[in-house]
Amino acid sequence: MARYGFVLKPKWILSHLFVLALVVTMVNLGFWQLRRLDEKKDRNRRITSRLTEPVRPIDQVLSTKSSFGDADSTEFRRVTAAGRFRADQELLVRSRSLEGSPGSWVMTPLVMADGEAVVVNRGWIANEGRFDSVPRPYRAPSGMVTVTGLIRTSETRGRFGPKDPPSGRLQNLARADVARFQKQVPERLLPAWVQLQKETPRPGGRVPRPLPSPELTEGPHLSYAIQWFIFSAIGVVGYPLILRRRARELARGDDDEEDDFDHRLDRPDPDDVPTPDDPRLDPLADRGIPPPSPTP
Repeated sequence: MARYGFVLKPKWILSHLFVLALVVTMVNLGFWQLRRLDEKKDRNRRITSRLTEPVRPIDQVLSTKSSFGDADSTEFRRVTAAGRFRADQELLVRSRSLEGSPGSWVMTPLVMADGEAVVVNRGWIANEGRFDSVPRPYRAPSGMVTVTGLIRTSETRGRFGPKDPPSGRLQNLARADVARFQKQVPERLLPAWVQLQKETPRPGGRVPRPLPSPELTEGPHLSYAIQWFIFSAIGVVGYPLILRRRARELARGDDDEEDDFDHRLDRPDPDDVPTPDDPRLDPLADRGIPPPSPTP
């Protein structure tokens, strides 16, 4: 084991700590991807289960007295709601792509018979930054309508992301934030919004494109987890092999440590013995003076 003494040198200790930290990080990233996979599976099961439940009037599922937490337990339920759209209160949710194209969501309050209202996501429109508010051709129709769609939960800002002004009347929002929408709508809003799937009577003219149904894919989390674990295994197996190879090099005398290399530069070569005609023995050659020409 003496040949492995080099592993206790400071620079090698730093190397050990770096590799250890790297392996621990990659293992944790692998388990994090597995947890994400479990969350995706749970979400898919929840969506599938709720989509199979019968369609119910929204007032039998939520009310303005419900909390945002109550709405979480009803997400993806299919509901119906009847009332009149408040076209004067609708707005855009910006930066929402569809099939790779930039656009916005059109969100419109629907006032029901009891005076309560629910925000309806009427769909997506192409928007490359031209529209700050709902364009006139896409305004909500007047008259009584009945909508069928999915309950979706209000979106909130996480640690990062754009912020909306906390007050004032806005024509567009960074996210489908029902609480922020409520600040500029006179009617009391339900603590969720409805993703429109069907509207009766069918509107004429130009209408937003309905959003697709929720995807039930598991995503790339499993493949990412496998990659992180493979990288971890490479580190665990490969690093000891590097140490073993280094120990063999030292055992053969192939020491290329900087200190030893510098030491060898100053050490004379015992096999370098000058011959009588070696120019290094000529003192004139040391001063750059050529030797005299031989006498004819």
